[in-house]
Amino acid sequence: MANRSGRVTATDVAREAGVSQTTVSYVLNDAPHQKISESTRRKVLDAVAKLGYQPSAAARALRLGRSELVLMLLPDVPVGDSLATLVELLGDELERHRLSLITRRTQHSPVSSLWREFMPAAVLTSLGVCAEDMAAMRAAGIPVVSVEIDAATHPLGLPIHQTLIGRMQVERLAATGHTHLGYAAPRQPRLRDFLEPRLAGVRAACAELGLAAPAVLDVPLDAAAAAAAADQWHSAVPAVTGVCAYNDETAFALLAGMRRVGLSAPGDLAVIGVDNDKLAPFAVPPLTTIDNNLDILAGRVARLVVSSIAGDTVSAAPQSVPVSLVVRESA
Repeated sequence: MANRSGRVTATDVAREAGVSQTTVSYVLNDAPHQKISESTRRKVLDAVAKLGYQPSAAARALRLGRSELVLMLLPDVPVGDSLATLVELLGDELERHRLSLITRRTQHSPVSSLWREFMPAAVLTSLGVCAEDMAAMRAAGIPVVSVEIDAATHPLGLPIHQTLIGRMQVERLAATGHTHLGYAAPRQPRLRDFLEPRLAGVRAACAELGLAAPAVLDVPLDAAAAAAAADQWHSAVPAVTGVCAYNDETAFALLAGMRRVGLSAPGDLAVIGVDNDKLAPFAVPPLTTIDNNLDILAGRVARLVVSSIAGDTVSAAPQSVPVSLVVRESA
């Protein structure tokens, strides 16, 4: 029978099963080094099922000194489709290990107040977390898994090579005969940390292949502005014939702008994006792009999180996340 509050407690389970509350705790937490007979374990589990007992997450967090939450600290970047998809995939992966993912923006609250508020089982970081905050979390016994741009700066890290993305874009266009390239940059300062390494990869690949430096133009998510950029590239001497777009959204804008000025892809301007957005196959024409393979990224991050919580040894030189070329009609 439940207590006066109506909530079934571990005491009620112990009474129903005819065992001590300590035994209930050992069974429900699968405590190691405790010799609980199978018949006693079954009595406890049957009582749990009969009474509909749900362990208190708050009590468990108090007992363990941490919650079953994984805190993901989001940098100050726009939450586009890729980031939203990554959060969703990662949440699904962690739920398989009885962990819940929560996200917080680092620009809204100090990092120290966030992890102290939640006392998470682990923290996921990317941009904008200083060494002092990282050290404080480690000192508190909280594993920190770092998903970094182009480099793993923390022993528990996973690099995403943005420069490789830029290189792959150039290599695709060069392989299809394009020698004068443009780069469609977003007019969004908050994307600088992603833009700069991608553009660096484009410039490096152009230099290595003996191509002229890319003609960089801002292409905002505005058809008229994108049309002006497309016309400028097409009218240049020599004409730009292939464009690396910062991401698929930028590429979508460019393709729309091209139609406004009577240009088509790939005949007038070949266009290649980044992200393999779910709408990329439905662009006009279907968009060639670089796939970040977010499902693979989410799986690897989840395994790093689970391993770090368990105290398992993690390699100091983690495997980088693979990216792949998806060829469609635009390039």
